[in-house]
Amino acid sequence: MTAVPGIRLAVAAAGIRYQDRDDLLLIELADGGGCAAVFTRNAFCAAPVIVAREHLANAAVRYLLINAGNANAGTGDDGLRASRETCRLLADTAGCASSQVLPFSTGVIGEDLPVGPFARAIPGLLSSLRDDAWADAAAAIMTTDTVPKLASRRVALSGGTVTLTGIAKGSGMIRPDMATMLAYVATDALLPQALAQPLLRTAVERSFNRITVDGDTSTNDACVLLASGASGVAVDAPDSADGERFAAALNAVCGELAEMIVRDGEGATKLVRLHVTGAADAHEAAAVAYTVAHSPLVKTALFASDPNWGRILAAIGRAGVADLAIERVRIWLGDLCIVSGGGRDPGYSEAAGQAVMDRPEITIAIDLGRGDATTDVLTCDLSYDYVRINAEYRS
Repeated sequence: MTAVPGIRLAVAAAGIRYQDRDDLLLIELADGGGCAAVFTRNAFCAAPVIVAREHLANAAVRYLLINAGNANAGTGDDGLRASRETCRLLADTAGCASSQVLPFSTGVIGEDLPVGPFARAIPGLLSSLRDDAWADAAAAIMTTDTVPKLASRRVALSGGTVTLTGIAKGSGMIRPDMATMLAYVATDALLPQALAQPLLRTAVERSFNRITVDGDTSTNDACVLLASGASGVAVDAPDSADGERFAAALNAVCGELAEMIVRDGEGATKLVRLHVTGAADAHEAAAVAYTVAHSPLVKTALFASDPNWGRILAAIGRAGVADLAIERVRIWLGDLCIVSGGGRDPGYSEAAGQAVMDRPEITIAIDLGRGDATTDVLTCDLSYDYVRINAEYRS
C-alpha cells in the first residue's frame, strides 16, 4: 500500500466487542484538507451516521474515528449521546472541535456503545499516528470479513503525480443503496469540496452501488473521500484532462475495493458478473440485474455449479418489465447462449453449461432486446457457510 502524504492512521485493541484484536481506527487529515462522504439511505440509520452528517455539514474535518464490533444502530437517544461523546473525547485530547470528528461504527445492531473503551484508547491512538498503517487500518475495521481490503493507485497529472489509497470492509449485509459497507479513500491531491463530492458520488455509483451479496442494505454504510492537498497538485475541473485522469483513478480504487467485498461475501465460492443490455432505460436494466442477483434459487444453483438456467429465466420474468417480449430475450452463460427465441437456444448443451458453471468466475449476460440501456452488477453465490456465519454472528 502507498502512503498518502497528509494522512496518518493508528489502530488500537479497545475491547469494544472483540478481545485480543484491533477494533478501533483513527484517521487524521492534515489541517486544511477536504472531505466528501456518502451515507446509507436506510431509514434506521445508525447514530454515528446521523452525527457524521451533522459534523460534515458544519465543520472542517480533521479526524475519522471508526470502531468495529458494535454498530451503535437502533440505540435511540442513548446511541446519539454515545457517538457524540466519543467525538468529544477525541476532540478534547487532540485540541480540535467535536464537530471536526466524524464517527463511524460497524458490527452488531441494537446494542449500546460503551464509551469507556474509547476514553482509554484515544490517547494511545493520537500518539501512535503514522502514514504507513493502512494494512493495520484495513484489518481493524473487519467484522465477518475474512480478508482485509486495500487498493492504491498513483496517477500522473499535469502538475505532478498524486496518490490514492483506500480501504473497505464488507462481507455480508451487502446491497448498496449508497454503498453497503464502510470505505475510506484518501488522496494527496488538492481537491475542492465542490469537485470532491460529485467525483465520489460518481465513483460510488459505478462501484459500490453495483454490488450485492445478499440484498440487505445496512444501517451504517458510509464511503468517505479525504483530500489532504499535501502534494500541491490541484484538480479543479471535472471535464479537464487532469479531472478525467483523477476520476478514472478514483473509480479504479473504488471498483477494486467493491470487487473485493463481493469476493469475500460470507461463504462465497464464486464471483458472478451480471451484464444486462438492451433495456429500455437504466431503471429497467438495474431491476433485471438485481432480480437475478438476489434470487436465492439462482444463487444456490451457482453454489452447486448447477446449470439450471430456468431459474435465471424465471427471475428475469418477474423483474417487473412491462410488456417484455420473451422471444427477443437472449441469455448467456459466459460465451454460451442458453436462451433465445423464448426458449432454450438450439446450440445449448448441458455439458457446455456445466463447463461454465464449474468456473470460479461466471458472467451471466442478458439482452432484453428493448433499447440501448445497460448495467453491470457484481454478486456471488449463496452457500451453506452464509447461513452458518449469520446464524452464529452474535454467538
